[in-house]
Amino acid sequence: MFHSGVVDAWRERERALERAGADVTLLSAQRWNEGGSVVELQPRPGEKVRAVATIGSHPALFLYDPRPIWRALAEDWDVLDIHEEPFALATAEILLLRALRRSRLPYALYSAQNIRKRYPIPFRWLERHALRHAAGLQVCNAQAGRICEDKGFPGVARVIPLGLDPAHFHPGPAPAPQSAESAIVGYVGRLAAHKGLDVLLDAVAGDDRLRLRIAGDGPEAEELRGRVSAEGLAGRVEFAGSIEQVDLPDFYRSLDVLAVPSLTTSSWMEQFGRVAVEAMACGVPVVASDSGALPEVIDDAGILVPPGDADALREALVRVGTDPSLAASLRQRGLERAAAAAWDRVADEFKAMYRAMRHQGAHLERDVEVVLVAYRSPELVRRALEPVASLPVTVVDNSSMPQIRAVCEELGCRYVDSGRNGGFAYGVNTALQNRQVPGADVLLLNPDALVSVGDVEELHRALLADPHLASVGPSQVDGSGEASRVSWPFPSPRATWLEAVGLGRLAGRDRYVIGSVLMLRAEALAQVGGLDERFFLYAEETDWAYRACLLGWHHAEVKGVVAEHLGSATSSDSAARDAHFHASLERYLRKHHGAIGWQFARLGQVVGSSLRALVLPGARGSVAAARARTYVHGPVRLEAGQGMRG
Repeated sequence: MFHSGVVDAWRERERALERAGADVTLLSAQRWNEGGSVVELQPRPGEKVRAVATIGSHPALFLYDPRPIWRALAEDWDVLDIHEEPFALATAEILLLRALRRSRLPYALYSAQNIRKRYPIPFRWLERHALRHAAGLQVCNAQAGRICEDKGFPGVARVIPLGLDPAHFHPGPAPAPQSAESAIVGYVGRLAAHKGLDVLLDAVAGDDRLRLRIAGDGPEAEELRGRVSAEGLAGRVEFAGSIEQVDLPDFYRSLDVLAVPSLTTSSWMEQFGRVAVEAMACGVPVVASDSGALPEVIDDAGILVPPGDADALREALVRVGTDPSLAASLRQRGLERAAAAAWDRVADEFKAMYRAMRHQGAHLERDVEVVLVAYRSPELVRRALEPVASLPVTVVDNSSMPQIRAVCEELGCRYVDSGRNGGFAYGVNTALQNRQVPGADVLLLNPDALVSVGDVEELHRALLADPHLASVGPSQVDGSGEASRVSWPFPSPRATWLEAVGLGRLAGRDRYVIGSVLMLRAEALAQVGGLDERFFLYAEETDWAYRACLLGWHHAEVKGVVAEHLGSATSSDSAARDAHFHASLERYLRKHHGAIGWQFARLGQVVGSSLRALVLPGARGSVAAARARTYVHGPVRLEAGQGMRG
């Protein structure tokens, strides 16, 4: 679903996917106002596009005619790509129809919104629901991805550029030699205040060597024309008006440099900067504001200047426009940069996202890399490493101890000094960002756990036997040989109350495996991402496993493999451990069930612990009473008050 698919050029993604072997059917608006004019859907011969009537004209507030969508959802598809913002009414409509159809079809969303906005009810509820249950998310800038992840998307957003047709946008014949005396500067886009045209005119007005060609229309058009006339710039500034897509490449090729002087406002910043990519594809250097997504789109292929700084913009335009060597260098880097946005490359990125949503593409033959996060206790580190030292092992040391470095050097394991005690999640992510074996599955191993290479191999076989397993862990015994529980239901407000009334066994079927010895699938890591570093100690693997479940994965205990786990052997401070445990549980419940869900669960903890304190004798009753007091005061608040973070 894509309302802007009414524009023929924007359907090139679907055509590129077809060329790449995908079977794609697009449902698009029957007609839509694009750039100030109404565009009618006109499919090419043989193009699989279905026109859908719409109600409303705002991109976030319109609705589709539900009947074509209802019929389409009854057909056999692998994925549903909703190319609408998560907060849009149309997104909610499509997801409602999907639910009424009882469809479990995995769906992807799109977002370009790179400003953190708290939408009014019900839009923020619709947004959170859409993000929480999406199997994929495409964004055109990294900030939009971070915002969606913070608002509830359980995985890693994929930054996929807006595409272009290299057969249309390409360099012309060799450009004429540049003059050191003058430069033709171009602008393409909407003539609106936030686009920085006033800044661009200030820049051009300050140097007679600069001539400006402006393509586009908008609410500031008349005001800009009046200023050009009043300031005597008519001989150096030309208004070309709106230019059709077919004529844009020729316009770009007529320039020495393109200016993208966008400004950042409280309600808008540049979300991609398609004109910059189009110009680079045509061999035109770019000077742009260091604003929004422009720095990541342009990277080192252009020159960035502070937004709103006419002097800096003028100096950069003159440099690029009158220095052939600099212009040639930027031109070459721009061509390389723009190649990544070619539609065929973009289609490959989408196919990879769709395969990940379906958990496809797993390679059965791959290695296992062991990751151990150490904090002091070099003797335990040695004990854990010796049985697995023949495998690729990375030790991340959160305590920076020379003794642990020495153990790693002796056993041939890679040693990484993390530089600070950032917690278990921080240590794991440090290792994941510096992989020894890219693409390998990862075994997380605690220093106080013991597992053999044969056990690792058995775990690996179990993981690869089910393509939907994100993680597996062995059964465990403690130091005295007593069995320990490793598989647990996910915490939730409901589970808290069931536990409070003695019905914890009804908490739910979805379970996770504790992280003391835990093997993670490479594809799940790529889709879910690393551990959440807001969890300093405890619940980080619970959070990761829950996010994986939201993305369609599951987890299993491999009962044929038994590992030894001493449990909390690297710390002798039980009060600190308890504080971290309950604070992490609060963070988890707030993250996945919201403030209301946390308060409901908190009340359940207080009620359940208070009842146990009344009926349990001796030390067990005292522990229950202490837990009740912890939840009355708030675990995170108590942890902070005791200075236990970091």
